[in-house]
Amino acid sequence: MSISLTSHTGRAHKKFVEASGKMLRTLKCPEVWRPCFYMYMSLALSVDIQEGMFYWYTDPSAGPSFSEGFIGFIFAIGSVGSLVGVILYQNILRDHSFRSVLCSSQLLLSLSGMLDLILVLRLNLKLGIPDYYFAVIDEGVAKMINRIKWMPLLVLSSKLCPAGIEGTFFALLMSIDNIGVLSASWIGGLLLHLLRITRTEFKNLWAAILIRNVMRLLPLALLFLVPRSDPNSNILPADLLNEYDGAEARRIENVELTSLTVDKNPSTDASLQECKTQEHLDVGQDDDEASLLANRG
Repeated sequence: MSISLTSHTGRAHKKFVEASGKMLRTLKCPEVWRPCFYMYMSLALSVDIQEGMFYWYTDPSAGPSFSEGFIGFIFAIGSVGSLVGVILYQNILRDHSFRSVLCSSQLLLSLSGMLDLILVLRLNLKLGIPDYYFAVIDEGVAKMINRIKWMPLLVLSSKLCPAGIEGTFFALLMSIDNIGVLSASWIGGLLLHLLRITRTEFKNLWAAILIRNVMRLLPLALLFLVPRSDPNSNILPADLLNEYDGAEARRIENVELTSLTVDKNPSTDASLQECKTQEHLDVGQDDDEASLLANRG
């Protein structure tokens, strides 16, 4: 038992070392680390000031004084907007190049942030649009564009995964994305702190929104890190692909086919013969009973 456990542990350690080495070699490739760096920066520079907006929504004096139930409804509409964004990408944008989709979505994301500025400055009331209608439209549009921006990043992440360790490497890329989201939250909190925006003080909230919208344009300067190819093309370098093909070919060559052996145990043969004899006896008995019934008839 201990020998078997040691053997399994050794194989697991060997696979872990091989997977770690392959991940490290993959991350060193410019075709991989450049898009990874862009994904992190694009998420980190999308500053999150949602906490300040939430308190402004519920403030009875400076804000529209939305109830908690209505804020939940706003977030539900945002989820619908995310679903619409996925549908739009799947049916219209999935064959476009990564750069074109990311460039367009980043621009639209910055422009959609201006809806928050209009709402905070109460310009929507001058246009005759009530706060609750405008807030719902704002949330739905923002979530839809944000999802359209995120979908090509997901597809790009899947194209960067080398064969053999796809799941592990994709989890690593998602961890990088999560760090980017956390960085955006930290930067947003720092921005709110520097502008002295609290639960009851919203004098500089418009400035925070404006700074956030400008920062959303900064990832456009890093678009050169993203490959020009479309989702149907290979992004990984040829040496990584050839390395996997060679390893797969060697694995197939080393496969040993084992033949199935039939047990020739005499006791097994005797049991089979006994079963066959019993079947013949049962059939004969059934025939005798049928003949007897026929004679009686």
